[in-house]
Parts: sequence; C-alpha cells; structure tokens
Amino acid sequence: MSNLEQGDAITPSRIAVITRAAVAEVRQAPLLMLIVFVPLVIVLEQTSPQAHTLLFAMSVCAIVPLAMLLSRATEAVSARTGDAVGGLLNATLGNLTELVISLAALPAGQYLLVKASLAGAIVTNTLFMLGGAFLFGGLKHHVQEFNRVNARFQACLLFLATVAIMVPSIISDVDQTSVVSQKLSLGLAVLLIAVYAMGMLFSLKTHRELFASASDAEEGHSSWPLTVSIVILVVVTLFVALISEIFVGSVQGAADRLGMTPAFVGFIVVALVGGAAEMTTAFSAARANRLDLSVGIALGSAAQIALFVAPILVIVSYFLGPEPMSLQFWPGAVTMMLIATMAATFLSNGGRGVWYMGVMALAVYAIFGLTLFLLPPAVPS
Repeated sequence: MSNLEQGDAITPSRIAVITRAAVAEVRQAPLLMLIVFVPLVIVLEQTSPQAHTLLFAMSVCAIVPLAMLLSRATEAVSARTGDAVGGLLNATLGNLTELVISLAALPAGQYLLVKASLAGAIVTNTLFMLGGAFLFGGLKHHVQEFNRVNARFQACLLFLATVAIMVPSIISDVDQTSVVSQKLSLGLAVLLIAVYAMGMLFSLKTHRELFASASDAEEGHSSWPLTVSIVILVVVTLFVALISEIFVGSVQGAADRLGMTPAFVGFIVVALVGGAAEMTTAFSAARANRLDLSVGIALGSAAQIALFVAPILVIVSYFLGPEPMSLQFWPGAVTMMLIATMAATFLSNGGRGVWYMGVMALAVYAIFGLTLFLLPPAVPS
C-alpha cells in the first residue's frame, strides 16, 4: 500500500495495486486470514443468538485480525504525528469499544457489568499491556529507554482518578440512601473530565516538548499513506466495537459452560478481548524499539478510561439509565486499581525498560487473575 499516492484517482490500475498490496499484507501476517470470521460471527449472531459458546469462540477469532489492522494503521499515523499523539489516538480508538459496550448496558441498568469492565480495563492496561510491552521489547533489545516524564504524567493522572473512585466507595458505609454518593459522583465526573481536558492541553500544546520520544524507532516495513490509514482506523474501529458487543453478549453463557466466574469474566476475559487492538499495537511497537508508544498506549488508555470514559458514563446514566450510576466500586476492585497504579508508577520511574520488569508486572496481574478465578470478590448490592 505504500505505492499509493494520496491524490490518486480510483482507477482499475489503482485497484489492482491495492489488491496486490492486500495479498502482500496477508502473506506477511497470515493471521489476517481470520478476517473471514467477521461476517460469519455477525450472521451467526442474527441466526443463532443462543449459540453462546460458538459466538464466544468466533468473536475472539474475528477480533484478532481487526486488532492487527488497527495496529498497522495506528503505527502509520503515529509515524507522522509522533508517539505522543499516536499513543493518544490508539488509546482513544481502543477505548471506544468499552464505551460502546457500556452504553449498551446502561439502559438495562447493568451497572455492575459496566463497573467490572471499567475496572478490569484499567487493571489490564496498566499491568498486562505495560508488562507485556516491557517483556516483548526486552527480549529483543537489551535495554530500552522511554520518556519518563510522559510515563510519570500518565501515572499521576491514573492515581488522581483512583483517588476519585475511592472516595465514593469509602463513604458507602455512612451513605445508606446512595443519594450523597450519586451527587458526589456527578461532581467528581465533571472534575475528572476537566482535569483530563487540561492534561491534554498540557501534553499536546503548552509543554509538548517534554513528551518527545526518548528512543529511536527501528526501520520497519513502509507505512501506509495517511489517508488510507485514517480510513482503516475508522472502519476497523467500528467493526471492533460491533464484534466486541456480540462477544460480551455471548461471553456469560460461554463462561457458565466453561466454568469461569462472573468476576473473572468481567475483569479478565472482557478486558483482554476488548483491549486486543491496543495490545497488538503496544507489543509490536515495543519490539520495534518504540517503547514510548507502548507506554503511552498502556498508561494513556488506563488514564483515559478512569478520567474520561467512566465520568462520561456517570453523566450519560442520568439520561439513559433507570437511575444515576455512581463511581462507587466494591473494595476488591478499588484495591486492585490502587495496586496497579502503584506498580505502574514504580515501573515507569526510571525511564528504562528491561524484560524482567515485564515479568514482575505480569506476575501481579496473574495473582489478580488467579484470585478472581478461584474466589470472586464481594460486590455491592
């Protein structure tokens, strides 16, 4: 696709070039052949909506090639805009899946599902994605450097959001009617959105020089044209959101058959599949010695969920939900989010990455996953 020029007209010769380029992409990444599962899972969901286990398996197969396409397109865009903007772009598009899923659950009043998916996404992005990037990048490169100013900035934003989530949970014992918690959550939602907006202004405008990449990227395969990349980003993101919604609708039935607990499904399975696109980009960027992009995606995505997605859902619940949703999470979720934030702060403090740092982050995530699989945490009524 690198042979295409942005101003070319759509002609038979250009279509032939696009076809050859598509075939070349499939040869380089055979997993892209799984793209055939995208229409298949959509048709199956319409014809056999009760086939939960089959829908679950086919949804996973469909998300994999979509994630790879999203990864390639994001890399092409970030190569022209810089890793800071590229990380923000990928985090935003990746979190669109969680936002769409939550918006679908709000009218039904499934607030527990919404909160579980949000908390699980924060923990998964902070520990699994960041740890995997350190591990995969470190196995190829002895020591990798990244901009620790950017990493500290994202970690501080995440810590602020965790504190805001802790407060409604702390006062739950004295707030028997939940009225105070709802009002407090609404005020905190507005505050967090304002802080996030000012953070974007700080990192992308007034002090953007502080967030420059600290490492040189390796020369890889040629990038797609910017126009093609943007179109692919939009189209693939829509399909990811659609397939993810089908996945969430079938995952509970499949979980019952496979013996997975609801807590494990919400925190681990849904979060991993929902973040597949971001993880693909983060891991491949780390292998290409672009750890700045990987750290920006992992921590930026977690911070964006906590500072923007969760507050937006609180506000939207006043219009779509049967009652307002609060930021009150159960103690187990708050504890895991706080530990994940502390781990991200410690790992990003030095501005250098090695593979064993990834092992430690993944070990913490494995501890959480094993605990949730065997003993689900108590949840609020």
